[in-house]
Amino acid sequence: MELKTEARIPFPPGVVFAACRDDVTELRAYLRGIRSIVVTSRVEHGQTVDLVIDWCAGGDVPGPLRALMGKGAFEWTDTSSWDAGALAVDWCTQTRALGRALSCGARDRFLADGAGGTVLEVRGALQVDGAQIPGVPKLLGAVVAPRLEAYLVARVVTSVVGMSTALATFLSQRTSNPAPAAG
Repeated sequence: MELKTEARIPFPPGVVFAACRDDVTELRAYLRGIRSIVVTSRVEHGQTVDLVIDWCAGGDVPGPLRALMGKGAFEWTDTSSWDAGALAVDWCTQTRALGRALSCGARDRFLADGAGGTVLEVRGALQVDGAQIPGVPKLLGAVVAPRLEAYLVARVVTSVVGMSTALATFLSQRTSNPAPAAG
């Protein structure tokens, strides 16, 4: 299923790109439902930075329900390659709950909106292989997969909107409270 969305952030593309790449763990405080963000790998080579980030959501899910569903239902790993020259990131996601049943990846571009801000453009694909869904019979998996894809695409679109709001708030606060200069 096609993954396609855009969001606007009222800061220049270079600033938004750098914040997404370099300050992602600080953004957790601004992202509703995200319990943790851990950068497990960062490799820099020239204008490219490769990141591996473990995410844990479910902060907006009641504890007993979270326990019932299992920790893995709310965890995923993003592997990404950030190209500062192109102001673009190529990423793919692996969930704990769906494992190899889910294939999800995209290219995000940070484009000037003509008014000093950024259009975050996300273009990619999300596919669920019903035969690979853990604990689900193949026949039922074929029926469930398209519905699960539609649900997950809607969640990703909602997450992009949430991230853009978080970025705007984070960058506004950082701009109004700049870090003290190193002495």
